[in-house]
Amino acid sequence: MIDLMSIAQTEAKGGDLFGTLEALYKPTDVRPDGHPDAIVWQGGNFDGTVNPVAHSLTDAYALIGTIAAADILGLPFYAVPMWSQYRHDTQLECLSWFGNMPCTSIKWSTAGDAYVNDGKGGRVVVMGKSGNAPLRTQAGVYCNVRPYGPITAVRCMPCLPYSQNRPKFDVDSKTGLIHSEMNSPGIQMAYANRLFLKMVHETGKIGRVAMKPTQAMEDGINAGLHAWLLEGTQFEVGRKYAVNPFEEHRENIEKIIALLPSDFKKGMESWGGRIEQHIADTNYGLLLWDLIEQRDCVVLATDLDGDRLTDLMADVSDPLRDFGKKVAKHLGHDVDMSQIWSDMGYTTGNGRDMTSVMHRMSGPAIHEQTLGSADAMLLRLLDGDESMGGTKQPYDPRIHFVLMRDAYLDANQGNEKVKIWFDNALSTFDSIYGQTRPGFIEGYKALKQAITPWGS
Repeated sequence: MIDLMSIAQTEAKGGDLFGTLEALYKPTDVRPDGHPDAIVWQGGNFDGTVNPVAHSLTDAYALIGTIAAADILGLPFYAVPMWSQYRHDTQLECLSWFGNMPCTSIKWSTAGDAYVNDGKGGRVVVMGKSGNAPLRTQAGVYCNVRPYGPITAVRCMPCLPYSQNRPKFDVDSKTGLIHSEMNSPGIQMAYANRLFLKMVHETGKIGRVAMKPTQAMEDGINAGLHAWLLEGTQFEVGRKYAVNPFEEHRENIEKIIALLPSDFKKGMESWGGRIEQHIADTNYGLLLWDLIEQRDCVVLATDLDGDRLTDLMADVSDPLRDFGKKVAKHLGHDVDMSQIWSDMGYTTGNGRDMTSVMHRMSGPAIHEQTLGSADAMLLRLLDGDESMGGTKQPYDPRIHFVLMRDAYLDANQGNEKVKIWFDNALSTFDSIYGQTRPGFIEGYKALKQAITPWGS
């Protein structure tokens, strides 16, 4: 058994977390591309039958939850030290290590600011905060795909619709960087748009575009690339932008097109489906209706607007269920809305079950999850009252097992044995974490006893 409480206390007190974790794992010869001096550990059972996955060792419950789940499952993995203090001390170098690992990876984030020691006796917000933007830039991420019930969000990355200052706006013909107040990579935009259209074509879902092509220069380029990709295809466009953004920004967009492979649009002449082009903010209401009507759709947005839309998706189901309960009570019925929600075919829970996949320009995907309340939950554990006097449920670590399943199945496509094994492991998990959750340490012990590790 790993002493998880000791690890949590070491992190909370600012102790030697590096030394503690280094003692748990072995060094490995595997190195991320371009970083021969990177620190990478390995653990689990390397029996040659399963491709390993890289874990980011970040913060709070994301850290000890990962350690616990990896220990319980016993699958082979690489681990990159990446908690707040370590990111700060290494000046974000460890983000480059993790972002360039040559295998499918799992990244954890915690929402909000994290304070670390500044080395001078004071406290400062960690350099890079969650480190999302630097990681995405350094890893060559071009989009983040986040499915949630009937809605799948495709976020162009790293890309923000900021600039409204046309005189300062330009596209570098050598790199494709769209320069205004920041640098948005136009090449990545093109790849994200193509993936969006491919998903609409293959799934038959409605494709919704959420951009501001007449308000923000970056979005004008993004929408223009989208319009260019639609040319010569079988897609039907319902609602259209008032102007053709490709024609509006042709000179700059053609600089980006010139940097793409010559066969970038190969095969797209047979792609088809329905596309609806909307101003970004309009999609807030549309996605509510899509969720309520259980209408399958794929929405394309920038990183910033996509983040706002996915926040809405993560937060809205609880209010809808609560409103349903109020309506039922008004009609004289005391109902279990969670059960009714399920009976009506709704599958959305809350943000805890929203995983996402970051696609890289080169290299396998990075699977991602954000634990919004991880810090607060860890403090409750350290204070010895996870339930806060019976008013809260203890932490539910199921998302760790779900995310690991997604990543390992991605890294081992076609390996039916791994899939069946994971299904059995999740079934065992659900039998232990039923209506009444055990405390985190008690749950770890119970899962450790009940799940036979891989390779045993």
